[in-house]
Amino acid sequence: MLTIRRAENRGHARFDWLDSRHTFSFGSYHDPRHMGFGPLRVINDDRVIPGAGFDTHGHRDMEIVTYVLDGALAHKDSLGNGSVIRPGEIQRMSAGTGITHSEFNDSASDPVHFLQIWIEPAQIGLTPGYEQKPILPDAREDRFALLASPDGRDGSVTVHQDAALWGALLSPGTSIAHGLAPGRLAWLHVAEGALEVNGEYLETGDGLAVRDETELTVTAVDTSDVLLFDMAGA
Repeated sequence: MLTIRRAENRGHARFDWLDSRHTFSFGSYHDPRHMGFGPLRVINDDRVIPGAGFDTHGHRDMEIVTYVLDGALAHKDSLGNGSVIRPGEIQRMSAGTGITHSEFNDSASDPVHFLQIWIEPAQIGLTPGYEQKPILPDAREDRFALLASPDGRDGSVTVHQDAALWGALLSPGTSIAHGLAPGRLAWLHVAEGALEVNGEYLETGDGLAVRDETELTVTAVDTSDVLLFDMAGA
């Protein structure tokens, strides 16, 4: 079963420094029909103006994955990490028993566009942790590359949940497939572009909830950046 979540139906928060779209309930946006999907709790599509960002704030018991689409995002946290995340990299922060961090646009002249993703951990009270890795060059050109996984295999960052995040950069006309084991859930998010998934047409910002399917066939209509979450069912 495929259920489309259209980009224009997402929650929206707008400030003088931030334009944020919420796939699932977040902050002041609350919709009981969209509280998450399986262990996937948040996909926020954020655009931050030059020099601005999120001041130091805290999290607990959440796996937080950051994926930059354009620009550069500066990160600092209470573990002593300081880094800049750019396109072609993936970051994971395990909040565990508690962590504070800040995120700012690293540029004084250009905006930054990124996705922040929250995945509920399989276990609460974990030791906080942090990872940032490059996505191997050409690894996701017209195919799915593993970006996050429970065991950190194939160069992916490690998330403490039975969930795998796959990413692909597709050229127009390319088709790729992803098999799903019985009982698995999947969520597909179109970060940029236009594509068809098992005959359903999706565009930038659209999401697709997947239940009781054995395979997804993704065909790019336009140049597309797509993320696919393969997760344990409830």
